[in-house]
Amino acid sequence: MHSFLTHHRRKILVLTISVFVLILGLIGQLGYLMIVRSEYYSELADELHERERTIKAARGEIVDRNGKVIATNRTVCTVSVIYNQMKDRERIIEILCKELGLQEAEVRKKVEKRSSREIIKTNVDKADGDRIRKYGLAGVKVDEDYKRYYPYQSLASKVLGFTGADNQGIIGLEVQYESYLKGRDGVILTLADAKGVELENAAEDRVEPIAGDTLTISLDVNIQKYAEQAAYQVMEKKGARAVSIVIMNPQNGEIYAMVNAPEFDLNHPFALDSEMVSGSAEEKQDLLNQMWRNRCINDTYEPGSTFKIITAAAGLEAGVVSLTDSFSCPGFRIVEDRRIRCHKVGGHGSESFLQGAMNSCNPVFIDVGQRLGVDAFYHYFEQFGLLGKTGIDLPGEAATIMHKKENMGLVELATVSFGQSFQITPIQLLTTASSIINGGTRITPHFAVKAESRDGTEIREFTYSVREGVVSGQTSETMCYMLGQVVAEGSGNKARVEGYSVGGKTATSEKLPRSRKKYISSFLGFAPAEDPEVIALITIDEPVGIYYGGTIAAPVIGDIFEMILPYLKIEGNPPENQVDMHP
Repeated sequence: MHSFLTHHRRKILVLTISVFVLILGLIGQLGYLMIVRSEYYSELADELHERERTIKAARGEIVDRNGKVIATNRTVCTVSVIYNQMKDRERIIEILCKELGLQEAEVRKKVEKRSSREIIKTNVDKADGDRIRKYGLAGVKVDEDYKRYYPYQSLASKVLGFTGADNQGIIGLEVQYESYLKGRDGVILTLADAKGVELENAAEDRVEPIAGDTLTISLDVNIQKYAEQAAYQVMEKKGARAVSIVIMNPQNGEIYAMVNAPEFDLNHPFALDSEMVSGSAEEKQDLLNQMWRNRCINDTYEPGSTFKIITAAAGLEAGVVSLTDSFSCPGFRIVEDRRIRCHKVGGHGSESFLQGAMNSCNPVFIDVGQRLGVDAFYHYFEQFGLLGKTGIDLPGEAATIMHKKENMGLVELATVSFGQSFQITPIQLLTTASSIINGGTRITPHFAVKAESRDGTEIREFTYSVREGVVSGQTSETMCYMLGQVVAEGSGNKARVEGYSVGGKTATSEKLPRSRKKYISSFLGFAPAEDPEVIALITIDEPVGIYYGGTIAAPVIGDIFEMILPYLKIEGNPPENQVDMHP
């Protein structure tokens, strides 16, 4: 009996000690949670009872050089539902279907889903959102948002780009300058009870959004409009596949206009022609990518005779040719085993280098290339900046496709000298020509001028790299004179503008494969010839009928210059008062 009592007391003692230890452990854990981890669990509790809604920031506007708004915002609404706050789900489903034009099954699925917030529809017109708000439906939230809007619809579409459903830039300047344009979203914080129902009398915390910066670009709406009009006219007249035009200041690289006809409607960037929409999703996306493509910077082409500007500058700079050097053109040159024709079958006969340039004579430029040789020619490619990219502030710039130096024989040297057997982007050709005629400074083509906060307190002026000494002042002056003569009396004479001296070069290049007999006609022009303030390049892709650049491309640039030179307040130089620029 005694041993039994002793054993029983031991069990009670062990149990008492165990309970005591357990209570001490619980007290210790509670103390740890209340004292050491109190801040952490307090934050968790706050998060449990807080509802957070985003206040969208207004995206920054894009304005042209004169302050005209070319990309802005329209107020739209986002309609959403909060499950725990809804009282009459059937009425909510009925009203949202009616006001938003949605299918009942789609709305019901979202309304009956147990989640903290379900978005019913975004980009709802403000008038529709206001009407839904007036119903006073518990659990239905109508928050104001912004949708990108382009007042000029298709103007410079492939330059500006557009935004997606989340208002983020997708292509063009919209994505290039996303960090400046996007702004910073704000938030609304409200308190909810344990069931998730917002407390009516609880204070609401609000962090205001910060609007995106206003981006000022060098593009001029009036010049862009006129250039687009000219592009569409020649495209229709010649039945061309596409027409591109770039107009730039050759002294600083500011781009006044960049046309890629046909353009597309920026307010409906995913809309394809009805006959195009029958394919698969992948085929549709390919069509959209083609429609959005900026051929001035994304595509390369064989430049043809406009590249003779580079060959001439290299020859003059190296001292292997002068304007008065004599050449003979029988209508072809034989290089190794190749007979390379001149565009004039009977040949130009005896001519100076200046006359060869005015006649756009292939044999003359083949000879200049041979005089330079592969090593020297390649040296000038690098010196002129042709083998890299221009650094233009748009995404997806393509690089020049050129023969490797070790693979460049005499035939390749000959064909490159008059602009064939390699490929270049229009913007690279225009930029390189600018550096040759502006005194020898390699500039960076660009659009962005400055970014300014909405309240005007912060302004960033954009700067771009330049490289001097691309060619000597003497070479640049000689090139301006030579190209001025090409327009005054040579193959580019259809680009003449009364009262102004214009310089330039024509080109007609045959596309690959040659058997297709498809051409790109182009003209590069600048004015005034003696001191260029504006330079332009037009490329006409696959014109029907007459396809010579001097016949169909040069007049377009002439017409554009006739309109924009007075507009840019560039002083004229009447022919009878023009000074001979010949050095």
